[in-house]
Formats: sequence, C-alpha cells, structure tokens
Amino acid sequence: MKLLTYLCAALSVTMAQPAFAQQAYPSKPIRMVVPFGAGSGTDQVARALAQTMGQADKVTVVVENRPGGNGFIAAQDVANAKPDGYTILLTTNSTHAAAEHLYKNVPYDPVKDFTPVALLRKGYLVMVTKPDFPATTVAEFTAQAKKEPGKLNFGSGSSSSRVSAELYKQLADVDLVHVPYKSNPNALNDLMGGLIQVMFVDTSSAVSLVKNGKLRGLAVSSKRRLDILPSVPTMEEAGVKGYEMSYWTAVYLPRNAPPEVTTHLGKLLKKAMGSTELKQLTEKTGTEVAFGDGETLKQFQADETEKWAKVIKAAGIKPE
Repeated sequence: MKLLTYLCAALSVTMAQPAFAQQAYPSKPIRMVVPFGAGSGTDQVARALAQTMGQADKVTVVVENRPGGNGFIAAQDVANAKPDGYTILLTTNSTHAAAEHLYKNVPYDPVKDFTPVALLRKGYLVMVTKPDFPATTVAEFTAQAKKEPGKLNFGSGSSSSRVSAELYKQLADVDLVHVPYKSNPNALNDLMGGLIQVMFVDTSSAVSLVKNGKLRGLAVSSKRRLDILPSVPTMEEAGVKGYEMSYWTAVYLPRNAPPEVTTHLGKLLKKAMGSTELKQLTEKTGTEVAFGDGETLKQFQADETEKWAKVIKAAGIKPE
C-alpha cells in the first residue's frame, strides 16, 4: 500500500512538471524585433509595450530595430529563430499583408513561417508637406502635380506609406516620383529638409509634427476626420473620391511555437494594451486599440492580404 502511495505521488510530480514549465515562461528576456527604425510608429508601440510589460509583469523585453530590406530582414530573422517564445516580431501589414503583392521574391511565407499571437492596433495615414510648400490643400497639390508631371517626389519608408501615395497617384491621375527610404523617420527628415515634396505617413509619426507646425497636414486617409487632427479633412472631403487607407500592428512568433507559450504571450500583450500608458499612446497618435487573439489575427491577416492585393492592383503597382 505504501509502495502504491509512493508511486502515485511520483507520478503526480512527473505529470505536474509540464504545467510548471508552462508557468515559468518567460524566464529570460524576450527579444522583440521591429522592422522599422527608432522613432517610427511601430517602434513607439514596441517601447511602450516593453516598459509596460516590465513594470506590470516583471517581464524583460528588449526592443531590437532591424529596418531596411522592405521589412524582410526583421521578418526573416524571426522566421528563422527558435520557436520558444523568446524571439517575437512586432510588425505591420507591410510585411504580413502587402509584401507578397509588392515584391516578387519575398524570402519568407507570411502565413506558413509564423505563429500569429495578437492583433494590437489599427491606424491611419496623413498626407503631409512642408509648411512653406506652395500648395496648401490636396486640390492645390494635385493641380501643381498636373502642371509639373514627374517633377514632384514622394518618399516612403514602409509599404503602407508607399501604397497610400500610389493610390493617390492613381485616383488623382498625377505623376509623382517615388523615393524609397529605409524607414519613415528618414523620409520625414528629408521632407522637412525639402529634398522630397510629399509623404503619406502614419499618424503616430505625423501628429506631433503637424501640431508643432513642422509639417502641414493636407488630409487623412480615414473615412471620417480624426479627433486628434479635427481640422484636417479626409481625402474624400479633399476631393479624392473613393480614397481610404489604414494600417495595423500585430505580434508573431516563429512557426511551430508551443500553444501554451503563444497563449501566455497573448495574455501578457492584452494586459499591456489595456494599460493606461498604451491607451494614452494610441489616443495621442491617432490610432486605436484593436486587440485580437491569435485566431482572430489569423483570419484578420487573411482578409487584409486579400484587401491589400486589391488596393495594390487599383494603385497600378507592379511587383518588383
């Protein structure tokens, strides 16, 4: 009888070990890879998440910016990482919905090479110029572009930024020259320096610059005006009929990540996105919390990939 009791006790301990191991995650720093430069909208979210998760749950998150290569460098880095939950990708539709329709040789599969963890937020873009640029409205900018075809440049440091401008070109029937950048902050510096004339940039990066008078906001890409920029009209109001663009931010693990790790990480992210700090960040940058778990993100990504394919086709963009 005693032997049976000891055997049962030993079996109970053995069976409990996996559960204990699950509870131990994370037991070391998490590396959060971001495919955009420091100061970008995605970077702002990454650093706010790292700070909030560290304070609330004592989880150490190290943000690593790996911009360039159309986001491929960062995405491939995570795709090739060990699927143990300690290397995660904080990215956008640029790498996981638009890339396969913009480029011929994407070095990863945005579906098969990743485990969706959580959808975090949605946002919009702003058409911006220097404050002293002659055109002060979208209509005036369009008129100037028509007078000087191929003379005005637009910069972009992300797929969202580029496709937004290309869609404007298509709908307004203007000829603008694309100047690609490693990240949107780099492009914004050149815009303010007068090296390029216009950009479509995420609200996270644009709002403070517009409010401080360093840039002029001509229009927003949303269906309705944004509370954070109430005086800036929508593209539709500005005369570009049928124009609407948005972007989103999400977190992925490498493929074959353990379900218990994926679920736990999702819970940590959900808690962080519900914090006062993240809510304040989304409010002041004109974005909105749109949390969804891994299954929600999986379906959302599929829908968005189809949507971006249509937008890219409508914008007349050919895969490079």
